[in-house]
Amino acid sequence: MAGKKKGYLALIRHGESQWNEKGLWTGWTDIPLTPKGQEEARSAAAVLIDVKFDLAVTSDLVRASETLEIIKQELKIPQLPTIKHKAYKERHYGIFTGKNKWEIKKEVGEEKFKKIRRGWNEPIPEGETLEDVYNRVIPHLTEHIMPKVIGGTNVMVVAHGNTHRAIIKHLEGISHEKIEEIELVTGEVVLYAFNKKGKIVLKEKRSVNKSKS
Repeated sequence: MAGKKKGYLALIRHGESQWNEKGLWTGWTDIPLTPKGQEEARSAAAVLIDVKFDLAVTSDLVRASETLEIIKQELKIPQLPTIKHKAYKERHYGIFTGKNKWEIKKEVGEEKFKKIRRGWNEPIPEGETLEDVYNRVIPHLTEHIMPKVIGGTNVMVVAHGNTHRAIIKHLEGISHEKIEEIELVTGEVVLYAFNKKGKIVLKEKRSVNKSKS
């Protein structure tokens, strides 16, 4: 699949972490993968076997970097050049960090919960909005990563649900309202291809996990 005419960008959400398993909001807390999460990382690699990657980008949180290392091993590219950057961190969940999502949902109701969890600029005390995530991820992506992709470099970004929602919003021009409907489960892969003008010419959602996290 990889070629000189197109550049591929794969967005990969990390595998299940120990707090995902418990339904806890994780944010910037550095929590490792579960055995299931490790298997999800291997499955993510399996659905990308047809792409020859030139570069990896990941956050500085262990669940993302651990997922990336498993993918490198599975694809037999252990020496793949890698950028590890704090801009690609998950959203900071402030006062909700470490709390059970479903208990919070019972407390605040479904509509408010959806706004907190998926809304564009719903504030969390001591935390970030998705807009905040967007404003730290997209400048790095547009300056340092997308010019490479448009030039024909194949890049995987192994990061977090909200990191990828911000990137998808930017790439596809999704509205503030519609971004509430976008979600990636753990281990999920979304693959884009771009032509030399920077236009998306392919999008494939390569799910490897059907559960919600």
